[in-house]
Amino acid sequence: MFSEEKAAQVAAYLLQHRGGQMSYLKLMKLMYLADRASMAEYGFPISDDAWFSMSQGPVLSNTLELVQGGGREGEWDNWVRPGNQAYEVALSQVAPERDDFDELSDAEIEILDRVWVEHGHKDRWQLVDYTHEACAEWHDPYGSSRPISPQEMLEALGRSPEEASALSQELYQRRQVKAVISELR
Repeated sequence: MFSEEKAAQVAAYLLQHRGGQMSYLKLMKLMYLADRASMAEYGFPISDDAWFSMSQGPVLSNTLELVQGGGREGEWDNWVRPGNQAYEVALSQVAPERDDFDELSDAEIEILDRVWVEHGHKDRWQLVDYTHEACAEWHDPYGSSRPISPQEMLEALGRSPEEASALSQELYQRRQVKAVISELR
């Protein structure tokens, strides 16, 4: 189940690596690549967001809405604000510490650090090109959008159709459990 607070902390963690501000297109690609790396390693994403193919590559749907319109629960705005330039976002907090990122596990932080080392030096357009070329689950939606299923991503990452189906089913069940727990709170 998608968590605005967790998505905000992922965004803030990556923004901190960039000095506190970056284009939201670059942020979106880095967050997607982190989800993809987590799927490759653990079989589940960091953000638990819905993925879509769009003309400039894959995106995290709920997170894109947050970037474009601000937080629904207020958590996004606690961490991320519009940047000084158009199409940029920035940290809302000054120099958060590791303990502030309490929604992120150490394993998730490791993935975010690896994604930053591998892709953080690229500009937004290089990341668009990279995701078009390297993410086989992305398909050009020709001006529209198209959902990317966990099964598609897992198969693109080299899992067999059977293994991808089993992991996708497990992910779906995890999301259902989280939704039930969330409603009980």
